[in-house]
Amino acid sequence: MSPWLEMILRFLLAAALGAGIGFQRERAGKAAGLRTHILVSAGAALFTLASIYGFSGDVVDISRVAAGVVVGIGFIGAGVILRGQREKEVAGLTTAASIWITAAVGLAAGAGMYSISVIAAAVTVGVLFLPKVRG
Repeated sequence: MSPWLEMILRFLLAAALGAGIGFQRERAGKAAGLRTHILVSAGAALFTLASIYGFSGDVVDISRVAAGVVVGIGFIGAGVILRGQREKEVAGLTTAASIWITAAVGLAAGAGMYSISVIAAAVTVGVLFLPKVRG
């Protein structure tokens, strides 16, 4: 398979998996929904693809991209949580976590880890459908 076709497939897979997670959040009426999750997953995949295919030589450390994505997504997640703290209770933790794992799914898809990215997205959607347990 040509490198271009491989990159396109990885990117589209990441976008589709992000859409699956985002669709559930959209249906649940969360502020970070379909578009946000697609962009997070596709963005993580694109950073990964750019690192794998865009740079060459012995000094390239692709694992640094994963670390950068984790840190960057942490800022977005914190913003979601802080927005919820204006209310009387802490809110937004699940949405922040869904954004975080969506980035991981996109990163895995971008790295060509097809099976685990699909499984992780399916597990994520399944967890998001679980009812809240109130104590």
